[in-house]
Amino acid sequence: MKSSRFIGLCGILILAAAACGTHKKIEQIRLVEMQARLALPSDSQKTLREIKIPRKTRDTLQIVDFEGHEMLIMNAIRDEDGEMVATERLDAAVVTARFRNVAERRGRVDLEFQVIVPRDMQDSRWQLRLDPDMYILGDSLRLDPVIITGRDYRKAQLRGYEQYRRFLNSIITDTTRFINLGALEIFIERNIPEVYAFRNDTTYVSDEQFASAYGVTERQAVEHYTWKLWKRWNKRRAGRKNLMYRRFVKAPIVTEGIRLDTVIQNDNGDFIYNYVQTINTRPKLRKVEIVLSGDIREQGKRIYTIPRSEPLTFYISSISGLADGSERYLKKIIERKVEANTACYIEFPQGKAGIDPQLGNNPGEIDRIKGNFRELLVNETFDLDSICVEAYASPEGAAKSNEALSERRARAASDYFSHFAAQLSDSLSREAGLVLALGDEVIETLKPAPISFNSRSGGENWQMLDVLIESDEHLKDAAKQEYKQLAALYKDPDIREKQLSRSPHYRYLREKIYPRLRVVKFNFFLHRKGMLKDTVHTTELDTVYMRGVQYLRDHDYEEALKRLQPYKDFNTAVAYVALDRNSSAMEILRRLEPDGPVNYLLAILYSREGDEQRAVQCYVHACAQEPSYVHRGNLDPEISALIKKYDLNNL
Repeated sequence: MKSSRFIGLCGILILAAAACGTHKKIEQIRLVEMQARLALPSDSQKTLREIKIPRKTRDTLQIVDFEGHEMLIMNAIRDEDGEMVATERLDAAVVTARFRNVAERRGRVDLEFQVIVPRDMQDSRWQLRLDPDMYILGDSLRLDPVIITGRDYRKAQLRGYEQYRRFLNSIITDTTRFINLGALEIFIERNIPEVYAFRNDTTYVSDEQFASAYGVTERQAVEHYTWKLWKRWNKRRAGRKNLMYRRFVKAPIVTEGIRLDTVIQNDNGDFIYNYVQTINTRPKLRKVEIVLSGDIREQGKRIYTIPRSEPLTFYISSISGLADGSERYLKKIIERKVEANTACYIEFPQGKAGIDPQLGNNPGEIDRIKGNFRELLVNETFDLDSICVEAYASPEGAAKSNEALSERRARAASDYFSHFAAQLSDSLSREAGLVLALGDEVIETLKPAPISFNSRSGGENWQMLDVLIESDEHLKDAAKQEYKQLAALYKDPDIREKQLSRSPHYRYLREKIYPRLRVVKFNFFLHRKGMLKDTVHTTELDTVYMRGVQYLRDHDYEEALKRLQPYKDFNTAVAYVALDRNSSAMEILRRLEPDGPVNYLLAILYSREGDEQRAVQCYVHACAQEPSYVHRGNLDPEISALIKKYDLNNL
């Protein structure tokens, strides 16, 4: 008994000492406001001791500047006199920059940073929950947390899960365990031997048969020999699952919604977690900030709130910023003279040329043509000069007779509609009040020039007959094939018509198709009002191209390329570069005039290929042509690396 009390007392003393140690450590952390921090990957993958590793080779490039002078560019430093001297590369130990330029490619940006937790903030009894917050275009987004769990903290978590597992195992799921099977069997053996005989019989016995054997059902018998108290106790225990989970598992193990990336640890014991967050770019996105906060927990309770870190800033360089937004125009040639045409299916009696306005569909067709005349006469853009009327005949009868007949029909249509056009022109003139007067004296009455009608015979309309037979839904394929063979075999129209008349389908052709061949076509010849020259060259904004440029600015490079690809110009190359289709971009740029934008884009492409000499030369030329690229170069990682390596902006 004394031994047990001694062990319990020792346990209490150990827990008290541990609690005291935790409190003291937290107070020290709170006193100095210790915090986790964010860093760029190059900040912490080296030890905190400064490491300098001299290299045996020096980086030098020989290029030609924009004026044709040879230049030697080297990885250099300035001496005491301010002169640049070549030096071996030294690997710096700690980089303290709080910002980085990142490139947007294919509409996305990878933000790479590290979450660093000092060794003094780590304890085997603690769990650290670190929450990165991203600030983008005035909005904030909490990223997936980083959770660092101490060894003892995890043991306590697993211990809680084990206690909960034992609790679950104590819940009885087999209901037969609540039945006093021994007592039930003795009862049946003593009182109902005929039922007990079923014990070794595999014959199926229904509940009704069992009940008829000894007066009670199987359910009633089982219920009588069930330990009801034990069963109720087990049911209450099962109902306490959630309560017991919260009691035993004070700090659940989180497996979803956290970031699981590579973790490294440097020499001094700091915890370093590599974090990569990919975001989709959007218009006007230039900067993204990441801020870190969190807390320290012990036994599931928060014991320290980690102060917010200084923001880590990513400046996003987008290839779309290189796009040329100049308006592009289409070259168009506008002709002074314009021609329009329409067809009128005026029905003529067979062999007749006079127009009967009430025959068949003539009322509707004539009204339609009159409507066309009115639209052309009141048109604000065009003046109607002349009209050519061409009439056609169906093939029955002699070809020469049909030629003359179609000519008479053309003249008849010309006379009919010229009379209507004259009346309409006079009516429109009166409506417009085209009278110039000085006081009460009429000086001149302006009348539109008369419209000339020219009639022409179209002859037999075999061409239209070919089309109508081919598209007719009532004629079978055999009949259509027969017609094609006749048309190919007999070139003389009279012989062809004679052979066609022997076809069993001829009656259908004459009644249904031939009337549609007696058509009158109108060709309207117009000129643009106020236009003196025969042709004028104008420009019109190329909306397709400008829409492609807008897609480029909105970082939708696939849609931009769909519209810009046919043009094969600088903006097309920008879209290719944004999509990392470097060969296609290079092919276009090599054909363009090597101005500043072209040279800058070439510098990016050569840098991607690893050709630093050409990359540097193109960048130097671009800066000489457009000095703004001196600052732009720091935004694109392909160029920024060259600037740092060769100190290009200090040339």
